[in-house]
Amino acid sequence: MKFFRPRGRGNAQRMTGTPVAEAKALYEAGRYAEAEAEARAVARSRPRDDEYTAVALNIAALATGAQGRHADALATYDEALSAFSRIFGADQWLTLKLRSDRAQQMISLGRYAECEAECAAIAEAADRGTGPDMSLLAAAARNGLVFALNAQERHQEAEALAREALAAHRARDRMSLVLRLGLARSLNGQGRHKDALTEAQRAGKLYRALPAYQRHPDMGAVELAVATALFGLRRVPDARRRAAAAHDACVASFGPDHRRTVEARTLLERIDGTQP
Repeated sequence: MKFFRPRGRGNAQRMTGTPVAEAKALYEAGRYAEAEAEARAVARSRPRDDEYTAVALNIAALATGAQGRHADALATYDEALSAFSRIFGADQWLTLKLRSDRAQQMISLGRYAECEAECAAIAEAADRGTGPDMSLLAAAARNGLVFALNAQERHQEAEALAREALAAHRARDRMSLVLRLGLARSLNGQGRHKDALTEAQRAGKLYRALPAYQRHPDMGAVELAVATALFGLRRVPDARRRAAAAHDACVASFGPDHRRTVEARTLLERIDGTQP
């Protein structure tokens, strides 16, 4: 069961008619509250050790986090991880991917060192595997590691890791997008705002090329990276315009409590604080 990865028509058709198809479609459409409600209803309606119960919990965790309810999301991930380990096995790709998603939710709760340790362990496990699924998982875990390093202001380490991951992952897909955003964040953190702006603009080109259902989770992220770089370059009016656009997109997509919404609001306050 391939789930929440770049898909073609065949994969979409295989999901049609399954118990989780509606929840998955709602999530990919950015209708997170509806996706959560549908996924939780599916999980309640099926046996505890049914594979679709596990997948429904996964969708519920993703959708809950996307609404900015990060503590609730982590609790749902914990429930899903128990189910995935029982049903699929602790070392199976789906279980490791769920661990990666769960670890990255820790960032929103300020648990940066825990996220770092977990993502490093998952990347190591993925490196021992073979095939495109494991390669994609390794890149995803390293993306979480980049974010955790940046959050701890270890920006040079984050930059080196992001560049290494981008060199290994050549596809122009959402994974490249998030890795490049992590690289831009590391450069902004080092005060290298011109370089950060270049990387954020490259990320913007990748973002615009993605299909709509893959763009939803990263709403506002490119604008936020660009705004941070512009502010660092003292292009204050441009920075404020892009920060406001990021904030508006995040509020509309994720609500006021999502980590990215809060970050955009904080940047707007910093920008406004510099103006007479």
